[in-house]
Amino acid sequence: MKLCVIPARGGSKRIPRKNIKKFNGKPMLAYSVEAALKSNCFDRVIVSTDDKEIAQLAKDYGAEVPFMRPNELANDHAGTLPVIKQAIEWFNQYDEAPSEVCCLYATAPFVKVESLQNAYQQLQETGADYCFTATSFPFPIQRAIKVTASNRVEMFQPDQFNQRSQDLEESFHDAGQFYWGKASAFQALAPIFSEIASSYLLPRHLVQDIDTHEDWIRAELMHQVLMSTGEL
Repeated sequence: MKLCVIPARGGSKRIPRKNIKKFNGKPMLAYSVEAALKSNCFDRVIVSTDDKEIAQLAKDYGAEVPFMRPNELANDHAGTLPVIKQAIEWFNQYDEAPSEVCCLYATAPFVKVESLQNAYQQLQETGADYCFTATSFPFPIQRAIKVTASNRVEMFQPDQFNQRSQDLEESFHDAGQFYWGKASAFQALAPIFSEIASSYLLPRHLVQDIDTHEDWIRAELMHQVLMSTGEL
């Protein structure tokens, strides 16, 4: 059984009620639910939440909410892996045990149906335990700088100062959309950013963290352009 778990707790601090706040006219959570259902990748699409309003909205858009998330997994310090593990264990005990699981974030309005489909195929073809979305950094991280307490500048890697950008190794980061994986890997809390994982690469214009009000505005503008061009 292939299971999609969309974590969506109610206690977002930086952007209150972020998971159900209207994003270009539609609740943020709805984008993830709709993409999961349209992909036809999953036998079940569920939302893991501690919040009754979020639970009802998830159901309105076609997702299941078979249980309410325990309070100890709904605070500011709860990690994603334990949340997914709890969902798997619930299904193992009360329903059909999943073989593959996809953790799809509730704040992923840029997620595309074909990305979910292609990443699952990549998971199978590579034999990896996980396959997650990643994208490239727009600037070489080897030449990154920091501002000190005295408002001065230091390089993180001073030995790279004279290196040409094109000679430096390209680097990537988590795109924060979804994580396909074997149920056994999630249950074991196996680290995602390791040799057991394969990365499904996305272009940078499909990636935007949404953690602050400024992020939100930028993401809405990006989304409007991508919708108008048919990219989404």
